[in-house]
Amino acid sequence: MTTSLALALLCAAASPFQQGLDAVVQRKTTAPEAQRLHQIFDLAFRNENVEHPETATFRGVPGQNDRWTDLSPDAIARRKEDTKALLRAVRSVDRSKLASADQLNYDLFLRNVEDDVDEARFPREFLALSQLSGPQYLSNVFEVMPAKTARDYQDILARLRGIPSRIAQTQALLERGLAAGVTPPKVVLRDVPAQLEAQTPADPLQSPLLKPFRKPPETIAPAEREELQAAAVQVYRERVVPAYTKLREYVVATYLPKARESVGFAALPDGAAWYAQRVRRETTTKLTPPQIHALGLSEVKRIRGEMDRVIAQSGFQGTFADFSKFLRSDPRFFYTDAQSLVSGYRDIAKRIDPELVKVFGKLPRLTYGVIEIPAFSAKSQTTAYYRQGSPEAMRPGSYFVNTYALETRPKWEMEALTLHESVPGHHLQIALEQELENVPRFRHYTHYVAFTEGWGLYAESLGAELGLYQDPYSRYGQLTYEMWRAIRLVVDTGMHALGWSREQAIDYFKENSAKTEHDITVEIDRYLVMAGQALAYKIGELKIKELRAAAARDLGPRFDERAFHDVVLGNGAVPLDLLESQVRAFIAREKLKG
Repeated sequence: MTTSLALALLCAAASPFQQGLDAVVQRKTTAPEAQRLHQIFDLAFRNENVEHPETATFRGVPGQNDRWTDLSPDAIARRKEDTKALLRAVRSVDRSKLASADQLNYDLFLRNVEDDVDEARFPREFLALSQLSGPQYLSNVFEVMPAKTARDYQDILARLRGIPSRIAQTQALLERGLAAGVTPPKVVLRDVPAQLEAQTPADPLQSPLLKPFRKPPETIAPAEREELQAAAVQVYRERVVPAYTKLREYVVATYLPKARESVGFAALPDGAAWYAQRVRRETTTKLTPPQIHALGLSEVKRIRGEMDRVIAQSGFQGTFADFSKFLRSDPRFFYTDAQSLVSGYRDIAKRIDPELVKVFGKLPRLTYGVIEIPAFSAKSQTTAYYRQGSPEAMRPGSYFVNTYALETRPKWEMEALTLHESVPGHHLQIALEQELENVPRFRHYTHYVAFTEGWGLYAESLGAELGLYQDPYSRYGQLTYEMWRAIRLVVDTGMHALGWSREQAIDYFKENSAKTEHDITVEIDRYLVMAGQALAYKIGELKIKELRAAAARDLGPRFDERAFHDVVLGNGAVPLDLLESQVRAFIAREKLKG
């Protein structure tokens, strides 16, 4: 085969995205490097929104709201090749010829793409169903879709019609995963059949999937509202229900029985390397699982000493285990109805909001709200989570709180949790990132877990400055949450790299935390399906605290907490090594001011 023929065949096989990248690369001698770099950024952003329509919807980017991501083997393979082509294109840019701002953009983008290529070596797509992900969560997309005009509702209908195909593609991936020996642990799938069944109640309008059709806006003509609702009900009965029923039957009869009995990633094909990749990406460090395990043991010991001191200060007579049992069971620490719990969270958030100006120079414009976690997923969900809003779509951020099993939702954890998930934690940090000016669009959506979750955990430590932690129980709750993240370092590495059993991890959690048994079980099962992710919290928090201590030490009386926080958050989420460089530069600048 001649060289020219081989090149022609390669170009013919290349996707439009790859062809666009190749065109940018070919302009290396005729266009400035900064221009080519931003062309690559724009191509990648548009391609990501086209390839992942749900992502575009959550971002508030219009034009993709009528489709689902293509999960066919060909599409997955093409996306992996696209990522390799993207890496080649980025590397074609001469970093030395860029201004400092674009050098940062280059570094962040290159790191993301390198991580994507590295991750593509492993068949992550086979893990298409768990208690925390899969077709039972498609309703989350409908909840954030625009629903104001008839055109919006046509998009929602199109996505409803596409559910059977999406489910069929998911089932095909699960089949391939079974054949390859790549499945989640069987134990974490126990609630999935009920989650799937909850999507298809007898009354169509009670389905989470049809929530937008319960009360279409009055801006749509009455006759058209009725027509849209009738069409949704028909699609639901004729196509959606049969698709979910078929998947549920497959999960019960085939997938669950054949899913693996093991729990750690090490049991998967090439599992040790896969877990090591997850650890590198989630922590943005070169720390190994044994090093992280040892760090976790050290942190658990340190925090346990602080907890013992708070127990003594509270006047409680008894052991750590006695105090933990007291906190888990005394009625004074629990609400008796869901609405009171939600109201309690809202009250804490309202108390924090006006205090933020004391410790931050810049605050986001985007608002947020406190929302109850949907009932169908609450049993398997964590205590709370944050879902980012969208300045483009004028959609506020959402702080979701869990009202399932009220006897497992103690009041003493609510302040620390609210600081983490809303402000000054996730909402404040992510909204500021979304509102960054004069940066490529990818910078608004780059969420390095070690930074984002490290910041969330660091935010918990600011409670006293913001008027919280006024009693020993809420202070103990903050330590319980810090302990929780230290325990993660031990049990995540224990289960995935060091041969720990699930029961061993649960027992270790119980021995060192006052969290309830239900919460502990849900957490351990989360670590099993999100290997490595839980490591990022404590590692990120420790780095931020280390940098704060360095700034306070080096600057002495000139240290300004508000300025420090603005520097940490000023460039959005970044890897921890880049964060350290930014803070060290801030310290140097402040010293020069004399």
